[in-house]
Amino acid sequence: MMKTIPYLILFSSLQIMACSSASPEHTLGTNSFLSVEDYEKPFLISPHNTFSFGFYEVGHNAFSLSIWFTNTIDKTVVWVANPNSPVNGHGSKLSFYLEGNLVLSDGKGSIVWDNKMMSGQGSRVALLETGNLVITDSKDCVVWQSFDSPTDTLLPLQLLTKDKRLVSGYYSLYYDSDNVLQLKYDGPEISSIYWPNPYYSIFDNGRTTYNSSRIGILDNTGHFMSSDGLNIVASDSGLGINRRLTINQDGNLRLYSLNTLEKKWTVTWEAMPQICGVHGLCGGNSICEYSPSPRCSCALGYEMVDLENWSKGCQLMFTNNYGQVVDHFMFVEMQQVDFHGFDLAYNMPISLEGCEKICSAMNSCVAYSYRAGHGRCFAKGQLFNGRKTPSITGSTYFKIPKTTNILIVKQYGLTCRHNNTHEMHQHLEKLLYYYICAAIFGGLELIFITIAYVFLQSKQNIPKSVLDGYEFMTEHFKKFSYRELKEATGNFKEELGRGGSGVFYRGVLDKKRVVAVKRLTNATKAEEEFQAEISVIGRINHINLVRTWGFCSEGKHKLLVYDYVENESLEKHLFESIDAKRFLRWSQRFIIALGTARGLAYLHHECLEWVVHCDMKPENILLTQDFEVKIADFGLAKLSKRSCSSLQLSHMRGTIGYMAPEWALSLPINAKVDVFSYGIVLLEIVMGARISSQTTTEGEKLDLTQILEALKQLVASGDVTHIVDAKLHGQFNHLQAMEMVKISLSCIGERNKRPTMDEIVKALMACSCEDKY
Repeated sequence: MMKTIPYLILFSSLQIMACSSASPEHTLGTNSFLSVEDYEKPFLISPHNTFSFGFYEVGHNAFSLSIWFTNTIDKTVVWVANPNSPVNGHGSKLSFYLEGNLVLSDGKGSIVWDNKMMSGQGSRVALLETGNLVITDSKDCVVWQSFDSPTDTLLPLQLLTKDKRLVSGYYSLYYDSDNVLQLKYDGPEISSIYWPNPYYSIFDNGRTTYNSSRIGILDNTGHFMSSDGLNIVASDSGLGINRRLTINQDGNLRLYSLNTLEKKWTVTWEAMPQICGVHGLCGGNSICEYSPSPRCSCALGYEMVDLENWSKGCQLMFTNNYGQVVDHFMFVEMQQVDFHGFDLAYNMPISLEGCEKICSAMNSCVAYSYRAGHGRCFAKGQLFNGRKTPSITGSTYFKIPKTTNILIVKQYGLTCRHNNTHEMHQHLEKLLYYYICAAIFGGLELIFITIAYVFLQSKQNIPKSVLDGYEFMTEHFKKFSYRELKEATGNFKEELGRGGSGVFYRGVLDKKRVVAVKRLTNATKAEEEFQAEISVIGRINHINLVRTWGFCSEGKHKLLVYDYVENESLEKHLFESIDAKRFLRWSQRFIIALGTARGLAYLHHECLEWVVHCDMKPENILLTQDFEVKIADFGLAKLSKRSCSSLQLSHMRGTIGYMAPEWALSLPINAKVDVFSYGIVLLEIVMGARISSQTTTEGEKLDLTQILEALKQLVASGDVTHIVDAKLHGQFNHLQAMEMVKISLSCIGERNKRPTMDEIVKALMACSCEDKY
């Protein structure tokens, strides 16, 4: 490899130092002025239309001067002149002055950015096919280039040297003084290198410090080579593919390849396959773990600083003022947990008791990590870079006051280490006494409610509304007042989403239970719909359906209180982000497909009434932290007796792209409309993209008929690999994928030939035992 790098460096240097060959129509001459108001039209386009240069909208009335890939869905930006100083959308402009300087000014005329080139040299600006923005002199030779000041992305043939770095937020990729290419978190509180693996030596990581060049380059075949011995190869290596090496906001370094057909990026290499290895991702005093996807949680005795931003970490729930008195605190164990760095002391070999004594004697010690196999003891002064994984063989012991509620300790499944066992027994005896008393009073209350209900049922003159109230009590519903729900939601402040018949808001009941409150729209016209939905909810109980806690009915105010499902909707994971925290593995996708089918099968075949959802789509498939499906939004659910074969509806319902043809044809509606919608959703789970957004290579939108024909041809060929989400990198079960595509085709076909949801569940179960990814 050491022979290859000088050759590539020489080749790249010749390209950079050579005179530009960009054609005149892809250049700007001196004394040119480009206005931000014309941002929809790029100022410069590379010769083969691969890259564009101009003003890029980064927010409301905020623009950056950027270079981006032209033919991608999201206009992927690869270089930004003013990443931290966006300019106003009115009056801002880019000027290329007669003396050869590029100057970006805001609406007030203040200079935001300039290329800091010595005047009198530049005569023309060009955007090369490599994505390099260059200024050339009168002899068409390059005197300034954007390749010398990268932001978060390195393009093929762009050199990364000791004076350059890729930066994204608090994360950066650069050559340190030891000549090794490293990833570093440089946050407001700490600075920490996390790649290559800090637990190993430089040489154990396959690198070497014995070089002085400090240079790396990505070539056109998907190879990145570095002078420290790092050698990266894209999983789809070869010529003719657009690529980029980018450090993302999550701190991971990834090599991307462009799928020209879908106009989307595919990860073909990443530095951190286990994202919890990235430092600073969860903030101080917090732990990154997989359950099964990466998530952050607070260490014992700590709580989140900002509920909306895990990067701010966690803060103490109590005052850390232990002093030197051992009896005032205890140690609580969390297994398979470790925190990198910030060791007050390191001892080896030593016993667990000896390690505990060291931390006890140090007022600044907040925890200690212990490796039993080697007797290694690490006393911690601060808790940063926490992670939990089975690969960690030891435990971390947190120092907390003995006054800490023992129930908090138990809910973490933790083990206490302190000498006062008598105190523990006393505490447990008190808890047992309280539980017995609560059980007795609860039993008496239940008997009273039952007697009252029987008594009221026997009275003919009691209003039906009162009897209904007691029915709801016996069915575990609670009737809330409008005032209660208004306070619980903070006056309906935080909107979670919108369904077909209402808006969902986040709320907190009794200061502990997080719920989703659905406020029905057009409530004055939806009384019958509301009563029907309540009667359904009273009978529905299934693991794959969202649980309901209660309701409110006060005049025009009609509301339902649902369980809050914390991991957002399927739509967020499939379509809106390539964030590793949201990415769905194949095994998770199959579980989601099966769980959704089971939930619909329950509605169609097991309820006392026949329930049709009418609006099945990824937005209504909610996911728990364990990726268990919870079907939501029964505001559109419609009921009929089992003897009926169809529903009578006054108007069309559902969401475009998921609605069965019979809606538009005014045909009788039955459960097969849900089967059609499920078929669309199932296909999107396989493809990782909206069916309604599929286009040809020329950018023309494909209709559903064309898509179905293409799918039938793939099924007939026996290979559906080409339509499976490329982000899976081929890690999927081929038999399951084929079966899912076949099921989706049968669901989307002619109504009379569509399977029932029971039949779909059986078909999926038949291949559920196959090996999963």
